[in-house]
Amino acid sequence: MKQVSSAVPRAAVRGAAIGVSFMALFGTLWAGIGIAGLQDWGSFWLWIGAALIGITLLAGGISLMLRSKQLTVQVTDADAKHWKRASIWFGIIFTIEGAAIGAASAICSATDHIDYLFPIMAIIVGAHFIPLAPLFRIKTHYLTGTLLCLLAIYTLLFVPVRSTLGEQPIIAWWCVVGFGSTLILWGTGLAIWLLGEKWMKKN
Repeated sequence: MKQVSSAVPRAAVRGAAIGVSFMALFGTLWAGIGIAGLQDWGSFWLWIGAALIGITLLAGGISLMLRSKQLTVQVTDADAKHWKRASIWFGIIFTIEGAAIGAASAICSATDHIDYLFPIMAIIVGAHFIPLAPLFRIKTHYLTGTLLCLLAIYTLLFVPVRSTLGEQPIIAWWCVVGFGSTLILWGTGLAIWLLGEKWMKKN
């Protein structure tokens, strides 16, 4: 009878590596939205700090990806089919997410409600994490998706569109959704990174 290693397959580690890299990139982009919302309060040092954290996470994702190449773990046919299917569905989900954000942007611009764009984007991004959780077998994605959606809904319901910080006007929606999404995505990236490192130790 053919024996199959209980170690984590290379595809799982590669999926984690891609996840960390995406969290690094998009978390940093959301940080940029938050900093832009501060307007004149947007500090050069905030940009530097966001870039450094993003680069650190990205380096972690790249490291996992490179080290996953040394894995030669044999997997069951079922696992092989799962990860092949996961790759296909990831592309489909990502495409739908992009199309939904594009449509939201067009509608918000056409109706002169551009302030709604970033909260709506956060809901779309949050929703796309839900099907990714079982797809990549990372339960953290359920929490990430839920937190992003709740953050956006809370912002829409309870946060004024614009406010002041001291005497300086800021775009409050941008700040809350931007910085909140950044913390959620970076936290998720760190969690996936640690999970990927744990998987590597099993091989």
